[in-house]
Amino acid sequence: MEWKEILIRYGELSLKGRNRNQFVRRLKNNIKDALTDLKSVQLRAERDRMFLLADNEMDMKEAIERLPHIFGIQSFSPVAMCEADLDAIKKKALEVIGTEDTEGKTFKVEIKRADKTFPYVTGELQQAIGGHVLHHFPELTVQMKKPDIMLLVDIRKEGAFLTSKVYKGAGGMPVGSNGHSLLMLSGGIDSPVAGYLLMKRGVSIDAIHFASPPYTSELAKRKVIDLTEKLCSFGAPVRLHVIPFTELQQAIVQQVPDNLSMTTTRRMMLQIADKVREEIGALAIVTGESLGQVASQTLESLTAINEVTATPILRPLIAMDKLDIIEISQQIGTYETSIRPYEDCCTIFTPSNPKTKPKLEKVQHFESFFDFQPLIEEAVQNREIIEVWQQQEKDEFEGLL
Repeated sequence: MEWKEILIRYGELSLKGRNRNQFVRRLKNNIKDALTDLKSVQLRAERDRMFLLADNEMDMKEAIERLPHIFGIQSFSPVAMCEADLDAIKKKALEVIGTEDTEGKTFKVEIKRADKTFPYVTGELQQAIGGHVLHHFPELTVQMKKPDIMLLVDIRKEGAFLTSKVYKGAGGMPVGSNGHSLLMLSGGIDSPVAGYLLMKRGVSIDAIHFASPPYTSELAKRKVIDLTEKLCSFGAPVRLHVIPFTELQQAIVQQVPDNLSMTTTRRMMLQIADKVREEIGALAIVTGESLGQVASQTLESLTAINEVTATPILRPLIAMDKLDIIEISQQIGTYETSIRPYEDCCTIFTPSNPKTKPKLEKVQHFESFFDFQPLIEEAVQNREIIEVWQQQEKDEFEGLL
């Protein structure tokens, strides 16, 4: 049979109270954005679930490929609908089971009677539908625990919905339901994973990247754009701000001792990011830093770097091992892009022996001999803004949580 409808089940959204409809609308908008090029797709949202309809078989298959990446979805199933009548349900059950490889398999019928006026109780329905299936598929055997095939029948006033397939969703909250932040996206393995984890908690993001041409190439920039596009696939657009960092980085190398230059570089990046954050109305800055991973990520270094701003710095990877971060990057599809061998601005002037425990007063002392602020302002003003995906409507969640 040809599936034309998908039942989408909500995750944490089901726990929301009076604000649930706003979260559901956000999820609906995110799904629309993720499937915007599939012209036959239509969405219908209800209080505890959503339906996706598609007349085109290719659109349906593509939707099934994309839905697992969209935060806010607990699970989904292609469903067949029929009249809420026992004979109609038994007939439709044969069509649904016919889509499965049944040879030597076990199965079970599970009933959900949302319509309590339906004139059969759950046990009667399981026996009637299960017996009908066994009569037409004698190679099947019944097994109540962990069967190979689970026939799910959901009976409601508007009809009966049947499926034998349940796909796991990404879980979490719809992107955009929990504020907006600015992700510092280097192009390495860590920062895309940090962005992914924040998006899973409902945070929408812009991304900021520092480029130092001619030391960094267009291929390095393309790599970051590709990573941004990958983050978009989780259900929301992401704007990328590319900062021209060459002149400022050269000034740092000339004015600050080699072993402190990395600390100053991070401090300048954070000041620039904070100005961009303020312009776009973001509430926090997100980084991919993991404690102790490199010299600039010791507790002493992070303290010296943080001193330049009072803005919250969110570090979702701070206590994670590198292997755990790599595993997530492989799962979400960013790893192969992240390991492309193109330089970024943090590697081109890397000192041979950076301070792992920089003293804030020393960093401030050497920075005081040069006015970096005009270069910071110039970098912010001359940034390139790339609309990797179309912008969503004005945020209705502002001030809600």
